[in-house]
Parts: sequence; C-alpha cells; structure tokens
Amino acid sequence: MDVSTMTYGFGMANNVVHFAIHADDVERARRFYESVFGWRFEPWGPPGFYNVDTGSDDRPGIHGALHARAEPLEGSGMRGFSCTVAVDDLAETRDRVIAHGGAVQHDEMAIPTVGTHIGFVDTEGNEFAAMAYDRPMFGA
Repeated sequence: MDVSTMTYGFGMANNVVHFAIHADDVERARRFYESVFGWRFEPWGPPGFYNVDTGSDDRPGIHGALHARAEPLEGSGMRGFSCTVAVDDLAETRDRVIAHGGAVQHDEMAIPTVGTHIGFVDTEGNEFAAMAYDRPMFGA
C-alpha cells in the first residue's frame, strides 16, 4: 500500500506540507540550521523572513519558513515548529477542529499567490495551521 497517496476520505492527502521556525535572533537561527542540516534559506517577503528548503533534487524535503518570534520567549511565545496541513475546505476543517476540542487561534488569512491560512490550537495547546492552497505546491 502506498500511503503517500492515501487521502483518508478527503481530496488532499492532509500531509504536513510546511513548518515555521520562530526565532529571537533570525540570523543566528539561520546559521544554526544551515550548519547542522545543510538547509538552504532564501529571503522572501518582509525583512528577516526566509523560505527554507530542507531537501535536495534526489531527496526532496518539505518547505518551511524562518522568521522572528511574534512574542518574546520569556512570555508565552511560540516554542518550536508550527506545521501547516494542506486541506481542501477550511470551513470544514475549522468545524472538525472545534468539534473535537480544538480552537481557532487566528481566523482565515489570505496569502497572495499562495492560498488561505487559518491557525488552530489542539487539545494539548499545540499550535498548527491549515492551508487551502491556490494551486498545488509543497506536495499538497
């Protein structure tokens, strides 16, 4: 059975297709991940925001982002990576998250040329997001 093509009853495979690293010092974090994993970083969007390429031509990885932390680490700021799951229907996904004990962290946000994004918190307080992409990308 090829699980990479399973859709679990949905149109998209609901794969994790994107991660975001939140950092106090973006340049320090970039140097760390370049040195440790050989990841490649490309400036994109606002200053201090990078697209991250984790794979190679023969062993593709998933795409990510590196950017400044929204809240200081001393407070309740994000600690870790947040994952984005590709979905066909954000409204249905929102309803399912709420029905199963999760919460909406931020409502739908359009990202031009990419898709529409919504943030959630799971039953354990972990942050994650869902994205309805405008076009297939990142293995979605």
